Amino acid sequence: MSSLRERAKKYIEGMERRLNSVHLPDYQKILDLARQYTEDAKYYLEKGDEETAIVDVVYAEGLLDAVLIINNVDPESDVSKRVFVGGTFDIIHPGHIEFLKEASRLGRVYVSVARDVNSEKAKGRRPINDENQRLEVVKSIRYVYSAFLGDEKDFLKSVEKVKPDVIFLGPDQKVDMEKLKQELEKRGLFPEIVRMKERVNAWKHSSTSSIIKEIVSRYCTNSAER
Repeated sequence: MSSLRERAKKYIEGMERRLNSVHLPDYQKILDLARQYTEDAKYYLEKGDEETAIVDVVYAEGLLDAVLIINNVDPESDVSKRVFVGGTFDIIHPGHIEFLKEASRLGRVYVSVARDVNSEKAKGRRPINDENQRLEVVKSIRYVYSAFLGDEKDFLKSVEKVKPDVIFLGPDQKVDMEKLKQELEKRGLFPEIVRMKERVNAWKHSSTSSIIKEIVSRYCTNSAER
């Protein structure tokens, strides 16, 4: 088998796997067109026209990637996987965006936004923005496929709702991964648990706490002096 023919064959097979993993009824016509281009690619490959086969599968890939981007899914991710993320997401900053971007590389991102009462218990202070405002902001982030408010009494109910393939944790989230795994197994859930290796510190303020401290140092101290 020539190298070009082998490349075309692998390209087509990969495209078929990707298309089979996507279920977006609102975009069915576009996905059907992508499947037709893929079938055309197989036809030309059988006829020995590898170049036309590759052109057709490139068209199919472009259509699929466009649909995924519109639906806030990273085209390079495994779109068949559900990725669960939980957090407060108060005063959105670049650190949040990088975290969600990293999660989106693993699949479709489902975000459980912490309720005000739970956030206060965990952080020792009420969020600056209330839960509904935080939810609306998270929903608007391109890397998020779906977002909803978490359960006030049982965090794991949110996980049960999504039934994720992956739970993605932030580097600073105080979660015992082994205990979480055990609790999930009791509920018949067996997701892979992945923790982001480190916080991205490319910006001056990559945490909500640092933003609050900066505001206090700039404005509250000066007000007291006046």
